[in-house]
Amino acid sequence: MRNLIKNFPKQLTDALKIGEKAVLPENEREIRNIVVSGLGGSGIGANMVYDMVGNQLKIPFTVNKDYSIPSWVNEHTLFIVSSYSGNTEETIEALEKAIEKGALISGISSGGKLAEMAEAHNFGLIKIPGGMPPRACMGYSLVQQLFTLNHYGFINDDFIHELQNTIELLNSKQDEIDAFAKEIAEEVIDKIMIFYAPDGYESLAVRWRQQINENSKLLCWHHILPEMNHNEILGWEDEAENLAPIFFETDLVYKRTAKRFELTKQVVSNLVPKIYEIGVNGGSKIEGMLYMAHIADWLSLHLAEMRKLDPTSIETINFLKGELAKFE
Repeated sequence: MRNLIKNFPKQLTDALKIGEKAVLPENEREIRNIVVSGLGGSGIGANMVYDMVGNQLKIPFTVNKDYSIPSWVNEHTLFIVSSYSGNTEETIEALEKAIEKGALISGISSGGKLAEMAEAHNFGLIKIPGGMPPRACMGYSLVQQLFTLNHYGFINDDFIHELQNTIELLNSKQDEIDAFAKEIAEEVIDKIMIFYAPDGYESLAVRWRQQINENSKLLCWHHILPEMNHNEILGWEDEAENLAPIFFETDLVYKRTAKRFELTKQVVSNLVPKIYEIGVNGGSKIEGMLYMAHIADWLSLHLAEMRKLDPTSIETINFLKGELAKFE
């Protein structure tokens, strides 16, 4: 896992090359909505893509994480299927239903049943390297989703330059990010982390939560502002020595939301030993979000190592899959 995290900038470089060489079918039908179906490490990329480039989209964009699909999916839907292994059962079942509805299908996978279905049903597929934990390969699926949206004319190609800048940023800051994440890990090792992000960055908070869950084997939670100010803020009434609130800071936020962050930190800081403020660095939203995601990767690894756990272990997930395999 350490090598996979360290090589994240290289993964983005490889993903760019794959996307630039990808050949997808042309489309002449009118597309009225977009659905991306995927779970876990394959699905979070779709949420991040929406937060990154959603402002360019002129039609609805939905991320689907279930066996079922929205009832409105039809021949005017671009249905992007993202499964790293190609065998995610929820995604495959959703794909089967999308095919029945006549949607325009585009797949992203390393192989498996998804690749077989792409050949059988003659829909586009971008192949990515396999054999790694899906959560460590978010860059591959995320970048291919951007290329797919660009191919079908929904976003411009600015993301290519922004990804190139991201790679340079991460390469230049790799040691700094690692050291910073280790410093945080040492302070929060015995605490429950809470990630607070502005609306428009929720996928980033989810990515932090998921990496801590999967690699560090720890529970944590997240919320977004302004929504948090209408409910969870009332939970902050008593001192909480075991909580570590982490606020994601960015200049790319509405001024009243920025004020809400300021006031929320004022409330929370009186009840915990320390609050953490982490800046979403980078010249673009893509840069900032991937920079922050990389901090989460390193943080989750350091926490796992401090707890003397194997970050690649997924015993409980394998148990669930084994039991589900017995169920008809």
